[in-house]
Amino acid sequence: MTNDLSIRNVVKRFGDFTAVDDVTFDVPTGSFFSILGPSGCGKTTLLRMVAGFEEPTSGAIEIRGKDMLGVPPNRRPVNLVFQHLALFPMMNVEENIAFGLKRRGVASAEIRKLTEAILERVDLPGYGAKQINQLSGGQKQRVAIARALVLNPSVLLLDEPLGALDLKLREQMKVELKKLQAKVGTTFIYITHDQSEALVMSDRVAVMNNGRFEQMGTPQELYGKPETPFVAQFVGDTNKWTGTVTQSSANDVSLTTDEGYAFRSKAYTTFAQGSRVDLFLRPEAMRIEPRDKDGLNLFEVTVKAILFDGANSRLLTVTKEEHELIVTLPQNHKFDYIKPGDRITVGWHPDSGTCFEAQE
Repeated sequence: MTNDLSIRNVVKRFGDFTAVDDVTFDVPTGSFFSILGPSGCGKTTLLRMVAGFEEPTSGAIEIRGKDMLGVPPNRRPVNLVFQHLALFPMMNVEENIAFGLKRRGVASAEIRKLTEAILERVDLPGYGAKQINQLSGGQKQRVAIARALVLNPSVLLLDEPLGALDLKLREQMKVELKKLQAKVGTTFIYITHDQSEALVMSDRVAVMNNGRFEQMGTPQELYGKPETPFVAQFVGDTNKWTGTVTQSSANDVSLTTDEGYAFRSKAYTTFAQGSRVDLFLRPEAMRIEPRDKDGLNLFEVTVKAILFDGANSRLLTVTKEEHELIVTLPQNHKFDYIKPGDRITVGWHPDSGTCFEAQE
């Protein structure tokens, strides 16, 4: 497998502040790779170093095997799509897309051919003469991407390009971007703080926090097998308990939570008896009024509210100790009778939980 981008031990410091701290990763050719993290974690700084707008304090950046250190932005085989797109309002669609080609001295006939071809690829055939203010938000996104792709970059960098869109359009564009990347085959490196965007679109995702990669893997791996407490909480929704270990092996752990519940959970390491742990559990792992109770961690909760959201509807519940928990509602209408104030039994299988050393 060949890589379009290779980062080795990259560090970026601004004075005494370390924005990117010893980051190493590869991006395979033709893949959709996302860097996911909260604001200020260093993801945009990392992207700017790939683009050439910042130089690393130390480390190496290679694009298709060529060292990029010291290479100016206009000489790198990458293009960048910004959150606010930076389209020229005084130019029509074709002129926007052709801008970079004209700067490169491409002949007019070739420019016309290339712009028409790229408009076809982004599903905007015949839009060349339209003004930017005649386009919808999604169409503007595709024009911005077309303007970058027409220059035939090895890597397309996207810095939170959906952040300025309303929710419904953002959901539509997640699907459109994934389809477009698969269609054109260009390597996409996508920066976002939105875990849904990263999970839906990406082949692989790196979760970044405080300048470092906490975990890198497929969306399924990050969601189902988080390797750190930060990933467990940041990627997807989760319920959390803190407790004390009563027994531990290499595969599971028994603990008593601070509220007094005795639970068993999956574990990836052995904990010392008496050590403090944080237990994480996805809302969809909670079973409502389970018939087969064998081996489950069982307890009662009170329903505070029904959080209706179509297929993603949930219950907001609370234990007698006022510990709030989110429980996913199955979409078989079996529990339509549940209403706020009801006491219900919930249970979860030990394999559904994940434990880490407590972050106290």
